[in-house]
Amino acid sequence: MIARTFASVALSTILVVPALAPAYGQSPQPTNPPRAVATTLAPSTFADLAERLLPAVVNIQVVTNQTAAAPGQRGPQGQQPQQRRPDVPQFPPGSPFEEFFKDFFDRQGRGPDQPQQRRGQSLGSGFVIDPSGYVVTNNHVIDGAEEIRVIFHDNQNLVAKLVGKDQRTDLALLKVESRSPLPSVRFGDSDRARVGDWVVAIGNPFGLGGSVTQGIISARQRDINAGPYDDFIQTDASINRGNSGGPLFNLSGDVVGVNTAIFSPSGGSVGIGFAIPSAIVKNVVEQLRKDGRVRRGWLGVNIQSVTDEIAEGVGLEKPRGALVGRVPENGPAAKAQIKAGDVIVKFDGKDVTDMRRLPRLVAETPVDKAVKVEVWRNRGTVTLDVTLGELEDEQQARATPPGRGQQGQTQAPQGQAEVLGMTLAPITPETRQRFSLPEKQKGVVVTDVVDGSVAQERGIRPGDVIVEVAQAEISQPVHVQDKVKEQRAAGRRSVLIMVERGGEQRFVGLPVAPPG
Repeated sequence: MIARTFASVALSTILVVPALAPAYGQSPQPTNPPRAVATTLAPSTFADLAERLLPAVVNIQVVTNQTAAAPGQRGPQGQQPQQRRPDVPQFPPGSPFEEFFKDFFDRQGRGPDQPQQRRGQSLGSGFVIDPSGYVVTNNHVIDGAEEIRVIFHDNQNLVAKLVGKDQRTDLALLKVESRSPLPSVRFGDSDRARVGDWVVAIGNPFGLGGSVTQGIISARQRDINAGPYDDFIQTDASINRGNSGGPLFNLSGDVVGVNTAIFSPSGGSVGIGFAIPSAIVKNVVEQLRKDGRVRRGWLGVNIQSVTDEIAEGVGLEKPRGALVGRVPENGPAAKAQIKAGDVIVKFDGKDVTDMRRLPRLVAETPVDKAVKVEVWRNRGTVTLDVTLGELEDEQQARATPPGRGQQGQTQAPQGQAEVLGMTLAPITPETRQRFSLPEKQKGVVVTDVVDGSVAQERGIRPGDVIVEVAQAEISQPVHVQDKVKEQRAAGRRSVLIMVERGGEQRFVGLPVAPPG
């Protein structure tokens, strides 16, 4: 499971593997000499780097008020309260002394069945980005805090105020006041970080403070379903409770990520940790520092992935871009004449390599900026001018799940048709009532889906309405059959179908099986 941890990834190392030498018995190739590759050998020690960086990494202590259950009582779903009383000595998790002291203090000053309001504490990590006292951490570290204290490497303890937070990226910016300039670190360029690079992390695991670990970047652009802008750096550097919000450094001492989450069946580190890339962090922090909130661009489209079948159906050589499933009225995209069925392949001069890249590109673009959007339409490119709006809380950009696929076709009685594993019927008063379709619904309704068919695998089910086939509107089941025949005659392997369900539309690429 992916677990949020009140922890920050410890120093991880970025491994750069040197080129392999020729195998034994083989002679080196004299022609085509290998290109020059910049390599960074593992340092003999990380001591100098750690000594320089430790003063800028801080422990975050958060205090909240909470109601504790009386002895013998359990919290929601039968669980014991997880928060610790501040007057209970700190012991390693699972220590028998932990329960002994907890029970002792719980019995003081109240009856056996009387709940008590008490102050809970949690621990996290952070780092100073400006000598004047700005501190970056995770939003989930300080969420719900009534008091936030920042503890430095020299044990200086300062009260922090919340400058701003951003739930979508799980980042927060704090401010402390100090009589003298504070040690700080700077952001590096996470876009230049490569899989295999050495990285170092410093944090506050289990409240121990100032812990350094090292590892490598294990992967890039990880999506862990934490939010709409997931683009995590994966590292094998140790991350545990208390490490959240801490920095992930490269060997130059620049911050390339903020350690945020771990994959762990047990809750402890298993060598799979995730950090928010500095390219995202820097933009969010700048806005929090300036305005106390984050303003994001809004394009106004519902998008979905371009599968192999969809790419073939729209004439792309390979899957790329983001397929527009729906364009809400009066949004920036609608005003710019972006249409359902368009594939956005370039945004503001940047390639949209896949569907997940577009929301981040749009979000990082200033509100009200005029941008060029290149779309793939009718087997050619069209460039449109779009002026972005501002993404509001209720305007969550939704990615429509990809569709699935189909089988052969035969005729069916009474205006129906069987095609690609689906039984289709015209929209009549009877079918409208049977499937609770809106009065103005257009298209043809799916009345049955063959068990085990590709249509069923791709998520099509009775009650769905097919409104377009091969980007042409249809109103009768026979129109679907005709379009499928056209795709086969043109030598295409799939057909693109727009399916509507509950007012939401998505595209499904269905393989076109050869006749017989």
